Amino acid sequence: MSAKWGWALYDIYRAASRAIAPFVYLHIHWRRLRGLEHRSRWMERFGRPTTPRPPGSLIWFHAVSLGEGLAAIPVIKHCLQEYPNVLVLMTTTTVSAFEVIKDKLPNSVIYQFAPVDTPMAMENFLVYWSPVAVILMESELWPNLIISASRKGIAVALLNARMSYKSFKRWSLRISLPLIALMLSKFSLIVALSTTEAVRYQLLNAPPFIINFAGDLKYAVGGLQLSQRENKNIEGLKLQLKDRSVWMAASIHSGETEVMISVHNELARAFPNLVTILVTRHPRHGQQLVEALLERGMHAALRSRCKMVSPCVNVYVVDTLGELGMLYRVSPIAVIGGSFQSGLSGHNFSEAAAAGCAVLTGPHVGHFSRMLAEMKQVDYQSVIQVEGKLELVKSLKQLLSSTELLKSHQKSAKLAFSTVSNGVVQNVWNLVDAQCLQSRQALG
Repeated sequence: MSAKWGWALYDIYRAASRAIAPFVYLHIHWRRLRGLEHRSRWMERFGRPTTPRPPGSLIWFHAVSLGEGLAAIPVIKHCLQEYPNVLVLMTTTTVSAFEVIKDKLPNSVIYQFAPVDTPMAMENFLVYWSPVAVILMESELWPNLIISASRKGIAVALLNARMSYKSFKRWSLRISLPLIALMLSKFSLIVALSTTEAVRYQLLNAPPFIINFAGDLKYAVGGLQLSQRENKNIEGLKLQLKDRSVWMAASIHSGETEVMISVHNELARAFPNLVTILVTRHPRHGQQLVEALLERGMHAALRSRCKMVSPCVNVYVVDTLGELGMLYRVSPIAVIGGSFQSGLSGHNFSEAAAAGCAVLTGPHVGHFSRMLAEMKQVDYQSVIQVEGKLELVKSLKQLLSSTELLKSHQKSAKLAFSTVSNGVVQNVWNLVDAQCLQSRQALG
């Protein structure tokens, strides 16, 4: 009976998504005019390719945005090492992800924007690219994508699978449970991020035998290699910041900027040569932040306009994309944003630990709580979690005052990262290979 209701709900979803397709087209076109969609490649969102498909077996990796996309790259690279003749297609949804990821993918990878989940767009996409497997990242549960792929005999996997409590409650409703149960029954593999996520997927009727654990792929982001240009930028910035006290607040949201500015002002009284690097979560907020700082009489510079940190600058606002990995190698201390405001759920701090920063985070870490626990289990000093501004100021003063303490926390962070990240990509790939690619038969 549940399966019958699942199919009935899917038919309703399919009909509704077909009916609103013209409005989705207008919406995407409107976003393009506002610069929120790629100006020349926006039609890819409707399953219309802009590059020819070479012959051969193809695996499709999909991530919605930058964080998930970066986590997929190590798996893609491992896939190409194991199967050098396979074709890999990567898709993301956002322009910001596209601008960063396109320069980090292997040259052989085909990169397109993901199609919207309407029947025609998804059908066009799947028919043209004809993948043997679809690898989804984290929480990309789209009915037309999953059901259409399954009907074509395409294996579907979900890596780093997340299921927030809010999403779980929504899917658990009587009206939506049959649909999610139907969708989850079409997966060949779900690699859950934690036991909590695994239990939630099982309660939503995912077959228990497809649920596995392999570790958090967000750890693998810290192992991504920097380009020659990035290494050159690191050398330049380190030279400019020589003999100055430096700390960085990374991926800060608009509601957290006042906290970080207040922290800077407190620290500047104790460290006159202080430089605070503020990396905004959304680049467009950088200009607004610099204007606000200048109005207060503070000496601030915007990275997109000024690559040099002059001696008079004490707040350097970074509004560029894809430079966090580089900046973590410039600043000895990294405070991870998205964690100092209620309603936010933190950001990946393993990348900062991998770079050798002393790592601090606020109280609101969301699903990164598991990462925090794992790293602190290896070495309690690896991540400093503070409750708010006062504790943050205190911890930063201690780190900036003591070279020995700073080096101790940097060493702990790097050790913890090395321990918890070991073997994650290989473990994930072994599951994908065994349960989706059937030991090379799908690629034969």
